[in-house]
Amino acid sequence: MNLKQEKLIKEARKKAEDYFRKGNFFCSESVLTTVNELLGEEVSPEIVKLASGFPIGIGKSKCLCGAVSGGVMALGLKYGRTKPGAPMPENCFPASADLHGYIKEEYGSTCCRVLTKDFADFSSPERASHCIEITGKVAAWVMKRFIDDGEIK
Repeated sequence: MNLKQEKLIKEARKKAEDYFRKGNFFCSESVLTTVNELLGEEVSPEIVKLASGFPIGIGKSKCLCGAVSGGVMALGLKYGRTKPGAPMPENCFPASADLHGYIKEEYGSTCCRVLTKDFADFSSPERASHCIEITGKVAAWVMKRFIDDGEIK
């Protein structure tokens, strides 16, 4: 990995964390927007609308972590398909499964409820910091995956 690629991974983490920290976007929106921007806006920035229902574990249900949802959507920017009936791109399912596995290995779960169970007050700064960290890690992981797979030089 070269210095430019390492810088891109760090930038993805910082940018996603900053979007969330500043209250501009929630977890899923932060990841998807960051990756789209760093890819040179492969799709319209309005794609963030697609990520807006996923925060706090899908519409505040505290199910699948919103950062993971945003990461899977971001992976689709390179590994998704656009034509009905087209073959599924080779890296689509493995990359998504690997992201899920990465977060599960790092935190023991991908469930928002489990990831935040140690925070009595969901609105606490400590819980927010925890989720900001996960959001940054997901964005960085996605960019690293793109680099490792040769999608970004």
